[in-house]
Amino acid sequence: MFQIGDKVVYPMHGAGVIESIEEKEFLGEMQRYYIIKITSNNLKIMIPTNKISTSDLRLINDESTLKNVLLTLNDGETNKDEMAPAKERNLIFTEKIKSGSLRKNAEVVRDLMFINDIKPLNTTEKQLLDKAKKLLVSEIALIKDITNIQADDLLMKIIN
Repeated sequence: MFQIGDKVVYPMHGAGVIESIEEKEFLGEMQRYYIIKITSNNLKIMIPTNKISTSDLRLINDESTLKNVLLTLNDGETNKDEMAPAKERNLIFTEKIKSGSLRKNAEVVRDLMFINDIKPLNTTEKQLLDKAKKLLVSEIALIKDITNIQADDLLMKIIN
């Protein structure tokens, strides 16, 4: 189980901090909830403690894992995903983003940036790139204990 103050990632929403564990009434029943503040947009999310195993909530990665993941951004090893037709590619990228994995989000950013160097991204691809980048930045910021702006700057230096 998680504790107050734990730095976590909630897939599709980003990285945040567990601010509290509270009991609230829902449909006439008292339930315990993790209250998570998502750092990238000041969103607060309530997750019932009894649903945590199916929520895909996880602790943030450590600095060593982050370093290895960031190396993949410039390794020149793009996946074959970028060669698939756009519709199939977008499904693959969406699934990677939904996974909440730091590495998979980095792969989406890397592969879409690669595609963008070859040809302009379509609207869906631009949205997927923005989403993956936002999720990546939010976790980098918490791992390195820096602001999202600093994390975005760091990411852009690595990519370029």
